[in-house]
Amino acid sequence: MANESINDFSVALNNLLKTVGTLAQQQVDLLGLGIKAAGEVIEPLVKTSSELVGNAVKFSSDLCGNLVNTVGQVFQNVTSALAPKK
Repeated sequence: MANESINDFSVALNNLLKTVGTLAQQQVDLLGLGIKAAGEVIEPLVKTSSELVGNAVKFSSDLCGNLVNTVGQVFQNVTSALAPKK
C-alpha cells in the first residue's frame, strides 16, 4: 500500500510537470508568434517610411539644384546687363 501511494504520487507529479512543461512551451510559442506578427506589421511601415524619406530627399535635392541654377542665371543676366555694350 505504501508503494502504491508513492507510485500514485510519482504519476501525479509526472503529470503535473508534463502539464507545466506544455504550458511553458505554449507560452514560448505564443510569444514567438506575437513577435513574428509584430514584425510583419512593422515591415511595410518601415519600407513605406523609408520610401517617403527617400522621395523627400530627392525632392529637396532637385529643388536645391533648381534654385542654384536659377540664382546662377539671375547673376548671369545681371552681369550681362551691367556689362558695357560695344
